[in-house]
Parts: sequence; C-alpha cells; structure tokens
Amino acid sequence: MAEIKQTSLYEYHVQKGARMEEFAGYMMPIVYTSIPEEHKAVRENVGMFDVSHMGEIIVKGNDALKFVDHVFSNEITSKEAGKVVYGMMLYENGTIVDDLLVYKVSDTECFLVVNASNTGKDYLWLVDNTEGFDVTVNNRSEDYSQIAVQGPEAEKKMLEVFGLDLSGLAFYTFGNYIILDNMVLVSRTGYTGEDGFEIYGDHQAIREIWDALDRNQVLPCGLGARDTLRFEASLPLYGHEISDQITPLEAGLKMFVKFEKPDFIGKMELEKALASGLTRRVVGLELTEMAIPRQGYPVMKNAAEIGYVTTGYLSITLGKPIAMAMVKAEYAKIGTEILVQIRKKQVPGIVRDKKFLQKNYKK
Repeated sequence: MAEIKQTSLYEYHVQKGARMEEFAGYMMPIVYTSIPEEHKAVRENVGMFDVSHMGEIIVKGNDALKFVDHVFSNEITSKEAGKVVYGMMLYENGTIVDDLLVYKVSDTECFLVVNASNTGKDYLWLVDNTEGFDVTVNNRSEDYSQIAVQGPEAEKKMLEVFGLDLSGLAFYTFGNYIILDNMVLVSRTGYTGEDGFEIYGDHQAIREIWDALDRNQVLPCGLGARDTLRFEASLPLYGHEISDQITPLEAGLKMFVKFEKPDFIGKMELEKALASGLTRRVVGLELTEMAIPRQGYPVMKNAAEIGYVTTGYLSITLGKPIAMAMVKAEYAKIGTEILVQIRKKQVPGIVRDKKFLQKNYKK
C-alpha cells in the first residue's frame, strides 16, 4: 500500500482543526468551518486553498513547443511567453489522459500543471511519447507547493498583504515575482469561477505566504468548497465530466481542441466522431423538486436509463439542485424533461445549459 503523503502545509491544517481526508495520495483539508461558509467567502470576498498536491512537470528542449503541441489538444507554439493555456492530453482513441494547464516559459520550456491523481500516469505517458523530439521531461512535483488565492477581493488582498500590484497581470498569464523575499511564480488562474491567483514556490516560501495571508484574514478553504465552486462554474473534474472513457467533444470542450493543427494525438478519432455525430453529451440539469443529485445517479426518460449524473449539488449560490450529467445525444436538447433516480424516488427535472452562474474573471 502506497504511503499517504503530506503537503508542506499539513501541520497548519491539523492545528486549525481542518477535517483531513486522503485525496489523490495526500492527506488534504476537506473543510475547516463549513463548506457553505468557505464557498461564500470565495464568491463574495476572498479565500485560499492548499493545492500543493497538484503535479508540476517541466518540458525543456529545442522541440519543447513542437512536442507539447503534439500531445496537447490546444495550441501553445503561437502564444507569447507568459501565457497560460488550458487543454487536454488525449489517447489515440480521443479519450482524455488528463486536463491540464500549460505555461509557456519560453520557446524551449513549458511548465505543465496536471491533476494530482494523474501525475504519475501523465509523466510516464509524456515520456513514452518523446521519441523523435529533442526534449527532456522532468516531474518536479515534489519540489513545489502551491496556494490558490481566489475571490473578487484577491487582487486587493495581494496588494494589501504583500505590496504586490497584480492589476496588470491579465487572465491566463503569469510572471515571476518576489513575495516576502521569495521568488515565486504567480498566475491569474483558478478553479472557482472567480478572479484570483495561483502561487507556486518552494515549500518554505509557500508556508510563509500562507501564514501571512492567514494573519490578514484570508479564510482557509478546503477541497469540499473547491469542488462546489468549480461545479457551479461548470468546470470539469477528471473522473467525473472527463476521463479515459470520455472525449473532449462529449464533455462539451471542443473549443479547447485545435483541429487546425497539423497533428496531435487523438485528432483522427475526434475528427471521425465529428463526422459520424456524437452519441452522448455532458449537459446541465436542474431538478424541479428539492433533492440532491449525486454522482452516478441514473438519469431516466420513459422508464429507460438515458445517462448518469457526473456531478450534482444543492447549489450554495443558487439555492436549488443542479447537476451535470452524461446523457444520450437525443435527450441533450435544452428543455427536455427527465427524471433522476435518487434512492427509491424518481425526481423530475429538465435539461438546461451548463452556465449555472456568471464567471467573474478579470476582463
């Protein structure tokens, strides 16, 4: 049995009384006070998350950009240094190895941030595909800690606490900054649907930054609120809306697949799927009765199972039960009436768009 790891902030979480659980091989804080309180702090003010469990992989070499574009659904070569790009790595059959962020450091270096549960798999898959490319791939996950500072007051708080003016840092860009005498990477990215920043640095630097934010009334938040926030913003989670059994097209992520690129792994099968038509799609659901649709619950129509819930909650912001679900394509039209099997009861609902709420990113 693999040893459960701890992030550099583990002792802090324990001292603060966070409920700790194993997640992706790490003991992580799930909640400190309550998920609604932490969720609302991020929607209305500012909160911070320990996301040091995420994986960091560095690709270097003369063919770094060419290689990344070969294994990545989106496109990085034409972007300026300092740009962050979201996309997916795909298997030959078009299903998803992982979704990730690619940071373009230079024409010869990219910094890849991948899901914690997939880091080992992603690294091996990348290495296995380097043949013919002048690149090196290094898994540097053990060297980095990471904090996400999220919410409409995030920019103001970074200036107040650290004297760091990030007003000029555009959405999905990054730079290197000195915070408390530590050189760190800061990107205007996040996983909540709100404005905010992700800060990468060595373990001691991140401990010092976290402590300073804590002393200045930035609420620590657990992975529970991170999930409710990302879900309301209709952001996919690996193993739910995307997986090695789901393609980007089925997940509704076509905009992050650049078919105009000459070639990338999985392109051929995705083109075939487009030509033949999709048989299923991830959609939004809204229930018309107060019940909570959980992952895996069957979605029904005319006494037949037509799909399943990928993520569902009683939305903290909206106060109503909503879900994302994978359903057969013929039932994906907005307004289609469905039933969700919740324990022994079938609860009515309708198919709706996945724009559950307005994202509040930096313009």
